[in-house]
Amino acid sequence: MSFDNSIFRTRLVLAFCATLALVACSSDDELEYKELTVFEIYSQATEYLEDGRYRDASLYYDEVERQHPYSVWATKSKLMAAYSHYMNNKYDEATASLDRFIQVHPGNRDVVYAYYLKALCYYEQISDVQRDQDMTQQALTSLEDVITRFPDTAYSRDARLKIDLTRDHLAGKEMAVGRFYLNRQHYLAAINRFKAVVEDYGNTTHAPEALFRLTEAYISLGLASEAKRSAAVLGYNYPGSDWYQDAYNLAGVERSVREERREATQTEDDKEPWWRF
Repeated sequence: MSFDNSIFRTRLVLAFCATLALVACSSDDELEYKELTVFEIYSQATEYLEDGRYRDASLYYDEVERQHPYSVWATKSKLMAAYSHYMNNKYDEATASLDRFIQVHPGNRDVVYAYYLKALCYYEQISDVQRDQDMTQQALTSLEDVITRFPDTAYSRDARLKIDLTRDHLAGKEMAVGRFYLNRQHYLAAINRFKAVVEDYGNTTHAPEALFRLTEAYISLGLASEAKRSAAVLGYNYPGSDWYQDAYNLAGVERSVREERREATQTEDDKEPWWRF
């Protein structure tokens, strides 16, 4: 008798669960179809999201669109599915969903968040400077896209802060490659890398070292005047830098009082760009 009651209770529980939600997956990416209201599906998706069950959340948000494609919740669910993928570190799936959202709903009020979330997907995949920086470049492009399209939003302000780190990372990659060439005495290749840092990423933390390494490379090639010029640029723009005195000693630069006074009296229009060689 107890055995029969156990079977009955088990069947009752299973039947009850089946009425509450979609009970199984027909594949890794799609739930088995069971007709439910849009509220039931969306609520279940949100519950999974809050519980940290991001894969289940994404499946249920997708189910909203599948069963109720013309509901006002279907559009919201597309974006929430992408967010669930993002939270699950499934960046490829997230960016694919966001691209679809942007393409289908370019005028939606939440499209700014779609652009921003796409930028975050790339930003959070920025790798060590020793690795390929394609993802870093995509992050920079996407962050700049947010600023260009939505300049007066909170997302734009945050994107500007993240761009500083992204550009510093790209400069770091150029410096790593430049040092590699310098250590192997490929001086012209090294110079090209260091000049790229100075010209393209002059407002990053890597610019002072880049100028010092340029001085070092020019000295190695016997180009004393170019070495002195790069050292002078370093001293003029970063007098408190740790690289300042080393570069001057290396190049043997002696700046006269007259030169310093002349430069101090120049207007901004008179001056060449500080990085110009």
